[in-house]
Amino acid sequence: MSIKVLAFAGLCLGMSCYSTADIVKPAPSVSIPSHDAFFDSISQHCGKAFAGKVSVDNQPSDAFNAKLVMHVRVCDSTQIQIPFHVGEDASRTWIITKTGSGLSLKHDHRSKDGSDDALTMYGGHTLDAGYAQIQSFPADQYSKELFVNTQLPQSVGNIWQMYIYEEKFSYRLVRQGREFRVDFDLSNEIETPDAPWGYK
Repeated sequence: MSIKVLAFAGLCLGMSCYSTADIVKPAPSVSIPSHDAFFDSISQHCGKAFAGKVSVDNQPSDAFNAKLVMHVRVCDSTQIQIPFHVGEDASRTWIITKTGSGLSLKHDHRSKDGSDDALTMYGGHTLDAGYAQIQSFPADQYSKELFVNTQLPQSVGNIWQMYIYEEKFSYRLVRQGREFRVDFDLSNEIETPDAPWGYK
């Protein structure tokens, strides 16, 4: 069964349905300084790409033994889209959105033909103010149900974190028994890659 429902029907998992607007790009009504500062620090790199390397991985695999590139590709006042390229794999895009009650992080995963991956649009939402440099995104209910239904119950406890400093951006995943982190060098801009799969 497809997880995403096209048009404006939203996404359904089992008996629970979620508005696409809630998951992708809701209209914010309020914002707080720490969220704004974090969002703006990333936005200032819009249009630029940076190389990264895995700095922590307690379950290493060959999947990330490739050139790692983040591309701050699309920015507006409420949303930032950051494709994460792993070698020739352009399936991943991080989407940070101001929701009016905080910040949302979603992982848009696509197949090479642009269609939705079976595991897509998972992520989380801030629960507190965080910091201008650091925000945490514990898994939201949609993601927990998705992980359960795709037989990935260990991911229910996922917390994603992003760090932004003058010369470094980091993406981190933590849960019980698992830690993964990749750091990107913001002091050295590189050539921008092609659009991620499913985007123009």
